[in-house]
Amino acid sequence: MAGYTDASSAVRPGRWNKRAQRELIAGLLFSTPWLIGLIVVIIYPMLTTLYYSFTRYDIPLAPRWIGLKNYIDLFTADRFFPKVLFNSAFLTLIGIPAQLTLALACAMLLNIKIRGQALWRTVYILPTLMPPVALALLWRWMLNPELGLVNNALRSIGISGPLWFADPLWSKPSIILMQLWAVGAMTVIYLAALQGIPHELYEAAEIDGAGRLQRFWNITLPMISHVTLFQLITGVIWSLQFFTEAYIIGGVGSNPGAPEGSLLFYGLYLYIQGFQYLNMGYASAMAWILFIITALVTWLLLRGLRRWTFYDVT
Repeated sequence: MAGYTDASSAVRPGRWNKRAQRELIAGLLFSTPWLIGLIVVIIYPMLTTLYYSFTRYDIPLAPRWIGLKNYIDLFTADRFFPKVLFNSAFLTLIGIPAQLTLALACAMLLNIKIRGQALWRTVYILPTLMPPVALALLWRWMLNPELGLVNNALRSIGISGPLWFADPLWSKPSIILMQLWAVGAMTVIYLAALQGIPHELYEAAEIDGAGRLQRFWNITLPMISHVTLFQLITGVIWSLQFFTEAYIIGGVGSNPGAPEGSLLFYGLYLYIQGFQYLNMGYASAMAWILFIITALVTWLLLRGLRRWTFYDVT
């Protein structure tokens, strides 16, 4: 009936407001620990470093406002900064695609139903469980030019191995080789994505006469494209912040990122400026430049690869 109002469904404004206020207060109380952590651990340090980035802050002296000088010096007066950007870009543009490719290949092998499948999966994931410091020390020994396992194996078949970490031409490829050995985490994520692809798609494609390469290109890659995008973005963020292995292998002494600064990555150089030279204002400016680069690259990846990313909503 027109104009009829169900009294049971009517809500009194005053009563609803009081109930909403109680729910809001309860929600805020329950989220207070998280809000405190967000403010104290993230927001306050970010705002503080933003202020310090516009100052000359040489610990233990008090910060002194200098405006944009730190940012200008980074791009005009710092002779190490271009090399730092190149090293990080090399690790990102070469290392991450190589890791994604190897991880996908390993995941496809581990997805095959064979005897001892659980054992093989365990073997692939074990290197990922190794701490970064132990990983760096292990590979620094394995790639030792004189005593290393790799060069000794090459020498046994008549090949003179490179200097690896001691050669500026081979140092960054050696880092990438080390990271390829520990690609198990990416492999596990890809393996889970492969197991989520419906078998009916492969069966229908096989009935239509599609070969293995066609099924891989037209079914497998599109169905795991969202996982690839996720791993690509997280991999890029990790590579731009690469630090521990570079610190152990390249060092931070009088010749940081040795040899010849080839291992002087962004995270290592930021650490040197902040905690070796105690130039916190300059290091803060570097941190914000890194934040802007990371945000911009992430936005470009999300924007540029959106049309090639498929999300299964069924």
